[in-house]
Amino acid sequence: MTISEHKKAGHGAAAASPLWAEHLSIHYDKRAIIEDLSVTIPLNSFTVIIGPNACGKSTLLRALSGLLKPERGHVMLDGKELATYKAKEVARRLGLLPQTAIAPDGIAVADLVARGRYPHQSIFRQWTEADEQIVAGAMEATGTSSLAGRLVDELSGGQRQRVWVAMALAQQTPLLLLDEPTTFLDIAHQIELMELFTELNADGHTLVAVLHDLNHAARYATHLIAMKDGAIVAQGDPRNIVTEALVEEVFDLPCKVIEDPVTGTPLVVPIGKRRA
Repeated sequence: MTISEHKKAGHGAAAASPLWAEHLSIHYDKRAIIEDLSVTIPLNSFTVIIGPNACGKSTLLRALSGLLKPERGHVMLDGKELATYKAKEVARRLGLLPQTAIAPDGIAVADLVARGRYPHQSIFRQWTEADEQIVAGAMEATGTSSLAGRLVDELSGGQRQRVWVAMALAQQTPLLLLDEPTTFLDIAHQIELMELFTELNADGHTLVAVLHDLNHAARYATHLIAMKDGAIVAQGDPRNIVTEALVEEVFDLPCKVIEDPVTGTPLVVPIGKRRA
């Protein structure tokens, strides 16, 4: 749907998709990373973007978040061009967990998580007990409550990742963008975090995540976007699009796709080129 078509459709179109982009083109050092790409994030979906390294996944997410300005094209948030919002307005609507987040030196975990409440503060609305409860809830949900008094730069990579997720949760936005949120986490914490995201989605949040683990994506996503060479190869319900042919086309990996015995979702079993 074009911008003009969305405008003609009015409120109904905005309700159908909180975030969408049309004809995006993004270059790095004159090299095209994404060229003429259009995408729509379904409302109340858990959308996961997959694809090989350097295919444009994180670039697309950064463009959708407003961190990266495209050379051409438009990103629309809640029916309005993203570029026309003030930064604090965006932060009340859209939370972002970047791939490489850097904490200020000497900051404690609780203080970093509390920064997620900044978009909701103003001259007329200062810190409240409700903010305190939201921060405590975000830390409890991510298993970081016991780390509250520790300095962020003293933590392990996995602990820091969970703290950043807690800060994003404390922001309490209806739309949450996550760039490789399971990085540095062991398998148990990966599953805990993915299940937390599923719960947030069930509660009405729209999530968009970049993941490297194809089986996590197939198990937890309600909407999957497969990318290769800066273009979208396929998108839709993982049960419909995750096939052996798609995995080989996107990742150049021979595999078998079977039914996950726990969830019934597609389970990708790599064969490997030597055994193919």
